[in-house]
Amino acid sequence: MAQAAAASARSALPAAQRLLIAEVFHSLQGEADAVGWPSVFIRLTGCPLRCSYCDTEYAFTGGQWRDFDSLLAETAQYGVQHVCVTGGEPLAQANCLGLLAALCDAGYEVSLETSGAFDISAVDARVRRVMDLKTPSSGEMHRNRLENLAQLGARDQLKFVLCDRGDYDWARELLAAHRPQQRCQVLFSPVWGRLEPATLAGWILEDRLPVRFQVQLHKLLWGETPGR
Repeated sequence: MAQAAAASARSALPAAQRLLIAEVFHSLQGEADAVGWPSVFIRLTGCPLRCSYCDTEYAFTGGQWRDFDSLLAETAQYGVQHVCVTGGEPLAQANCLGLLAALCDAGYEVSLETSGAFDISAVDARVRRVMDLKTPSSGEMHRNRLENLAQLGARDQLKFVLCDRGDYDWARELLAAHRPQQRCQVLFSPVWGRLEPATLAGWILEDRLPVRFQVQLHKLLWGETPGR
């Protein structure tokens, strides 16, 4: 009976205004240009990628169907300005585009964390797109849509999550070939527990790369707690 009730509730939601949501939570933004700001995170369920260093595998499945109104209402309870839509891979759900627009319409500073494996051209122009281009060690480099690089602008960020020297050299060569740093901010971040932050910082300084070094603030504060 409970399963039937849940199915009925799902079918009652407008199809164009519902999403499968893994969690909604309030925390400090740990990455990208909004780092340090109190933010609401809306994490969508599902991701077609299986990166070797993924720290949100719990979001691959499960979750609850939510409509836009309920997500906006929950977000408003925290009284913050910044909202991050993340995953999983949020663009794997087509209705993510509508949620992003609705959050912008409500006056929030909205960022989208995406792998870059999906076309980002239809994302609302008011959204700050944080695109995580996949490095060799991720095991998902073949999914990169390099045509997305031309879509990035001054409000956006291109992120490289690096496991080792091979990843670093690959990212450095991509910067030389495509020069995304001329269009947007470029972030280099070490994988927690796999590449020493000081080592990566030394490489960046030695090569005088025009990139912004970042560590995951939330992991410095709370360790490996999933999603925080």
